[in-house]
Amino acid sequence: MKLQVIRQRKLWWLLSAVVIVSGIVAMIISWQQLGAPLRPSLDFVGGTRLQLELDCTQANNNCKPIDLDAVREVLASQGLSGSSIQAVGQEQKTISIRTANLNVDQRTQLQQALTEKVGAFNPQTIQIDSVGPTLGKQLFTSGLLALIVSFAGIAIYLSVRFQPDYAAFAIVALLHDVLITVGIFAILGLVNGTEVDSLFIVALLTIVGFSVNDTVVIYDRVRETIALSPGRHIDDIVDDAVNQTLTRSINTTVTVLLTLMSLFLFGGETLKYFALALIIGFTMGAYSSIFIASTLLALWREKTGNAILGSAIEETSSEPS
Repeated sequence: MKLQVIRQRKLWWLLSAVVIVSGIVAMIISWQQLGAPLRPSLDFVGGTRLQLELDCTQANNNCKPIDLDAVREVLASQGLSGSSIQAVGQEQKTISIRTANLNVDQRTQLQQALTEKVGAFNPQTIQIDSVGPTLGKQLFTSGLLALIVSFAGIAIYLSVRFQPDYAAFAIVALLHDVLITVGIFAILGLVNGTEVDSLFIVALLTIVGFSVNDTVVIYDRVRETIALSPGRHIDDIVDDAVNQTLTRSINTTVTVLLTLMSLFLFGGETLKYFALALIIGFTMGAYSSIFIASTLLALWREKTGNAILGSAIEETSSEPS
């Protein structure tokens, strides 16, 4: 069965538009509520994060799900009413609290007050992290700069290897992948309180590198087909190129996703959302390479009167595969 990419391109674009617009709306709402398009973690805003788990080995300890209202009362009594509180795990016996910077005495006092109100915590599982606001701003700036540089490098490489229009639509496909990943995390931040940390920037950079690989493979096949059959219409060429590389793209993506699913399920809380970002981004990378970058290239060639193009122009602007 041959996949009709060009014939159904409006459907692919509509699906992407719905998801992207939903993400943008979530980012706008998040900006109004939090002052940022995504819910930032301690890495970016600075402060102190405490993760405390109830010690269920103590017989006299209340090992029921933690009452978040009781935790808020304790934080308010400590002058920390603006802190972020999140239950961790399905049993909700672990809490993650993000507050302003606390010194050792303040952290000790807070833990004691929580113990009296909620119950004793397991000292072996207590996690305390502190990040200054200056370091958080540097992490965000460096991550954003790395993302911009990667886009610029990819654009230059594809312009040299193929043609500027190839590079332009490959960048559009990469922006598509990044926007959808960021948008879904904005939705998760509003619905589930999911925060993004420095690993999220790493995930975005990895997505950009992986996604462009599938696009390059399809573009290579498009260029080869134009050289072999210069009189064919660009729509037929793109359809053939996508179908010829479809099995390879699916196999590569599924293999990577199986590994990422294992990391998501068994990698622990630290790597859980990093793996989720990669799962979303890699899936969208395969989707955009097949349904976005290729169809946009075909539409552009048709609108500019280059739907039927000889091989000479293609070869003079690119190196041999």
